[in-house]
Amino acid sequence: MAGLLALGAGVPGSVQASAHASVQASVQASARVADGPEADVAYHGRVALSGARLRIWLVPENDGPAAVPNATLRVLLSAELADRQQLAEGCARAGSREVVCETGPLPLHGRGRHIALLLDLRERAPEVAVRVDTWWDGGATDRNHSNDEHVVLALDTGDTYAF
Repeated sequence: MAGLLALGAGVPGSVQASAHASVQASVQASARVADGPEADVAYHGRVALSGARLRIWLVPENDGPAAVPNATLRVLLSAELADRQQLAEGCARAGSREVVCETGPLPLHGRGRHIALLLDLRERAPEVAVRVDTWWDGGATDRNHSNDEHVVLALDTGDTYAF
């Protein structure tokens, strides 16, 4: 921190104080996140594209070391969704290409509820990139994002692609 303030030599005191307060707030926010329980949320599933219809089936899991009372996953598409969607319970549209779903409780070394989405696209696409990641972690700290951030390319063949 002293090095940061030394770099501000010649800068008015109010600007230095403001920068210092901003850095201090960031450090405190990081400390609060690290104070939460630690969990390892993961998603496994399948994606298939046929015409203008995208099928996604996935299961959230938690490898611990703590249980998660609830989390929210995000499905982000490279193609726009049709205006009307009939979404699974616990899921909501969050944008023109985005759907979010709650996982339900994720017990230690256990699975959450199975989530099945049948999404209609605005128009037929030869391929759609599907990104699945954690939107909200239920207050837990997850240090391993290699198993909860996936990007899958689904071709308009009806074939199933696993992640």
